[in-house]
Amino acid sequence: MMTPDMTNEAFAALGGPDLVYVRAVKAQEILGGAAPQALDSFHLEPDQTLYALHRADGARLAVLADRDSAYAAALAHELVPVSVH
Repeated sequence: MMTPDMTNEAFAALGGPDLVYVRAVKAQEILGGAAPQALDSFHLEPDQTLYALHRADGARLAVLADRDSAYAAALAHELVPVSVH
């Protein structure tokens, strides 16, 4: 059975506004859109794994150094984190 394509809005509505997901990302994905002056205060290796926290509609809310911190940040803001592989 095939699942129909869903819009970001329809997917977001499934979990309600409190559902967020945690996804592993490489630093190069995050650094690609950063302004050079924003990078002066810290150092990241391009292949370093970070953990991004996203709303169900895909909007990135935060990037943290480890999975536990990402989950803790979500819980601290009364959000329900799930993992995406």
